[in-house]
Amino acid sequence: MAGHSTYEPQNAGAKWLERRLPVLSLVHGSFVAFPTPKNLNYWWTFGGIAFFMLVVQLITGIVLVMHYTPHETLAFLSVEHIMRDVNYGWLIRYLHMNGASMFFIAVYIHIFRGLYYGSYKEPREIAWILGVLLFLLMMATAFMGYVLPWGQMSLWGATVITNLFSAIPIVGDSITTWLWGGFSVGNPTLNRFFSLHYLLPFVIVGIVILHIWAFHVAGNNNPVGVDPKSEKDTIPFHPYYTMKDLFAIVVFMIFFSWFAFYLPNYMGHPDNYIEANPMVTPAHIVPEWYFLPFYAILRAITFDIGPIPSKLGGVIAMFGAIAVLFVLPWLDTSKVRSARFRPVYKFFFWLFGFTCVMLGWLGAMPAEQPYVALAQVFTALYFAHFLIVLPVLGLIETPRKVPDSINDAVLGKTGEAA
Repeated sequence: MAGHSTYEPQNAGAKWLERRLPVLSLVHGSFVAFPTPKNLNYWWTFGGIAFFMLVVQLITGIVLVMHYTPHETLAFLSVEHIMRDVNYGWLIRYLHMNGASMFFIAVYIHIFRGLYYGSYKEPREIAWILGVLLFLLMMATAFMGYVLPWGQMSLWGATVITNLFSAIPIVGDSITTWLWGGFSVGNPTLNRFFSLHYLLPFVIVGIVILHIWAFHVAGNNNPVGVDPKSEKDTIPFHPYYTMKDLFAIVVFMIFFSWFAFYLPNYMGHPDNYIEANPMVTPAHIVPEWYFLPFYAILRAITFDIGPIPSKLGGVIAMFGAIAVLFVLPWLDTSKVRSARFRPVYKFFFWLFGFTCVMLGWLGAMPAEQPYVALAQVFTALYFAHFLIVLPVLGLIETPRKVPDSINDAVLGKTGEAA
């Protein structure tokens, strides 16, 4: 899609580097002259916003590590030391703490944009799969990071989640013991999680590079889901989309700053400001908001499924909710990408969005009726969307006419104007 770079070095230093390591032409071809569909809207800026938040998390995390002590008797105190004694430590921690939520907000919007516009369909399957893998690594990194302050919710959240692995037949107990580093959540667990929490972001950076590479090979999807057919359909990535992304990032930074400066603990839990105590169980153990839909799915399986006990069934359902995204490109049988031209799918898309919101709300509720019954209903709707609606709908739905080209859509000649 990008073709060969037309970059020509203008000074002696650039020419010298280009002959030995053509990194400048690579950057120019990928982020300057890269032909990009001319009809991308602001929903496409959330990929850039997510990358910006990843950089924020890396920088603030590296600074926090300079003052954090991964030991069960010192971790909580070291966090308080950061907040009270380190110059601007409170700011770095609040940026990192709220940055995780901002990162997930950007990524969730990025995922739902892909679902709406069919960005997972041929030839972009690899880019989609890499994106889902990034999402899975993000969740693992965020969970381990949530344990590091070593407050009450950190300790008991780690206890509940790591205990889930014990439900796996044969190897479950061994995996749980390895995660704990002993026979309960303690200092070895904290050290393991600290090490992995520091390592995984750099793995994420590597997969982000592959993700960008993958969609640069296949080219960007666009709101009408039609591949560019001529130069009239595309414009250079710079300055058009670099400026658009920069504007969106600035607006998002205002939203981010509002939480970091005025509501820094709004998305946290007050129990995490109480030092971890294995002898006192919190009244209601709840994970961070971005885990809540999957937590609701986990708790929805309260019954045995044949020979599968309820605990293992919940674990399978929770991980299956993410695993199903890996095979999504082959579950959707429709040849039309964009929901703009699929009126029936559009209804089910918004129903799916409502389902995810309800699962998030139910994940924060106590494990009692009627919340458990509602969680079971919405869990069924979640899986039905992927396993029933998408395969069947692609076969029976009659989509609207799709424009012949991106340029036609932009000019409103056929189909729906972009």
